[in-house]
Amino acid sequence: MSLSMTMTALEPGVSVVVPVYNSQDSLDLLIERLSPVLESLADAYEVILVNDGSRDESWAQIEHLADTHSFVRGINLMRNYGQHNALLCGIRQARYDTIATIDDDLQHPPEEIPSLRDKLAEGYDVVYGTPRQEQHGFWRDIASQVTKLALQSAMGAETARKVSAFRVFRTRLRDAFAAYRSPFVSIDILLTWGTTRFASLPVRHDPRPIGVSNYTFRKLVTHALNMMTGFSTVPLQLASIVGFSFTLFGLVLLGYVLGRFFIQGGAVPGFPFLASAIAIFSGVQLFMLGIIGEYLARMHFRLMDRPAYTIRERRNDISDA
Repeated sequence: MSLSMTMTALEPGVSVVVPVYNSQDSLDLLIERLSPVLESLADAYEVILVNDGSRDESWAQIEHLADTHSFVRGINLMRNYGQHNALLCGIRQARYDTIATIDDDLQHPPEEIPSLRDKLAEGYDVVYGTPRQEQHGFWRDIASQVTKLALQSAMGAETARKVSAFRVFRTRLRDAFAAYRSPFVSIDILLTWGTTRFASLPVRHDPRPIGVSNYTFRKLVTHALNMMTGFSTVPLQLASIVGFSFTLFGLVLLGYVLGRFFIQGGAVPGFPFLASAIAIFSGVQLFMLGIIGEYLARMHFRLMDRPAYTIRERRNDISDA
């Protein structure tokens, strides 16, 4: 199905998009819990399971679920692209006017979706299900906070501190990023391209019943850095401020050296002083060049026109009927 087809004539209903990675054991339970919730919520609904290059039998399980449940649609990506890239793929395939995104590990209770949708009906375009208490380890919680701070700088909204992978939003928002093509994807930032009407609602956050999280501290920090350098100019502004600050520091240092020469009649003694000053300024210069290099790298990847994802095959798709 072409992208242009997905952007027209939305039907009333709910589309649930689930990025799947190495979750073969939890998918049955996820669909079992989603089914009664969606049945009571809307007359028309679907669950889009996007297999993001899983190394286990997740795709075989998705095929089985799509064969046994008419509302389940499967999309198999060519390789692992990342959670947000898989979400973008599923969002573009949604048929109904409301989209809910939920993780595959059942830490986001499907039973909370109606509450988020009710909040959406109050006039908002995006509603996040903010965990009352996150069920992660210490380092994962720290990394999540780093990611939310990065989001706040990129989104420019206080709501960024309450973002979650558990969200409900109006499908027509995807028109704002219909032409977006880049390997660096942040769904939360892309949603800001279409609206400023964000809200959040405290929801239950359950312990993961099966397996362990595939998101590591390193992956979360890398995602935060990608958001800051891919969707915000804050790092460049920081580079300018630091550069200006150290220019002032250099002028103060020069004044000290000249004052010492004219008042005491001698230069500042000692190699350590000179070496320290050179090391500080060299380090700052390399740090600033590194920030500029990150932006140049993203420009390079944009010019390469690399896709955010590539689909290998689909299951239970509209065009299959």
